Amino acid sequence: MVGTASQHADAEGVDTGVGLTALLVAAARAIETHRHDSLAQDVYAEHFVRAAPACAAWPVRIQQVPDGDDNPLWGRFARYFGLRTRVLDDFLLRSVRTGARQVVLLGAGLDTRALRLDWPSDRVVFEIDRAGVLAFKQRVLTDLHATPKAQRVPVPVDLRADWVTALAAAGFDPAAPSVWLAEGLLFYLPGPAETQLIDTVDRLTAEGSALAFEAKLEKDLLEYRDSAIYTATRRQIGIDLLHLFEKGPRPDSAGDLTAKGWSTSVRTPFDFTRRHGRGPLPEPNDALEGNRWVFAYKPRP
Repeated sequence: MVGTASQHADAEGVDTGVGLTALLVAAARAIETHRHDSLAQDVYAEHFVRAAPACAAWPVRIQQVPDGDDNPLWGRFARYFGLRTRVLDDFLLRSVRTGARQVVLLGAGLDTRALRLDWPSDRVVFEIDRAGVLAFKQRVLTDLHATPKAQRVPVPVDLRADWVTALAAAGFDPAAPSVWLAEGLLFYLPGPAETQLIDTVDRLTAEGSALAFEAKLEKDLLEYRDSAIYTATRRQIGIDLLHLFEKGPRPDSAGDLTAKGWSTSVRTPFDFTRRHGRGPLPEPNDALEGNRWVFAYKPRP
């Protein structure tokens, strides 16, 4: 079992706003890890939660939640994040086993895939996020004496800045097949910024590359303001996701990639709940109703 990280790690970058959502996902992954029917294992997740003062009292096991799986936040929503983690783990591993040489995590947050997944030893995992987020993560991992299973390359840059130059300086090779992941990122960006990001990924990727991202289809996010998930998240931990999400029109990034010659597949999370037999199913006034997971492949000629 991994040791206990310092309780006093500097939480700069993850203690407010969008950064705090990285800790929400970490708590959900910790809860998933300790389940008897876990879909994904992340032994580092609970240490991030315990190291950040803003969430040190959050649960990391479902047994710590008085109403257990009936709790909309730590039950249903956490199972959503656990399912998402598993599905995207599988996508990344499948992509590297079929030729991708590089993994790029856009808005990596507290992602620990470089440490916990069984990568081929010659793969490189680039983690792009703000310096404060990556520094907090590194301090916790250093306390744990954590060792990556692939070459892990943090790229401390805001995605609103010139991250392309920073990624190139870190060693990314646009001529080599790569797999990209934007997990829980795009709906925090204005529509034009999402389009620019997707266009940039297309420009930087060689044939034989892949990309996965999460999208929301709702035309009016506020329609679900009183949904159980958003209400519980606001009341229990003070995170108003709808305040953080961009509310302007969303681009059709999957359609844009198809027009550029990519092969795309758009799935609902519920498709994977049924496949794995665990995870959320549709319910009335469902904040997850418009969520889609997009998988795109840039074919070889």
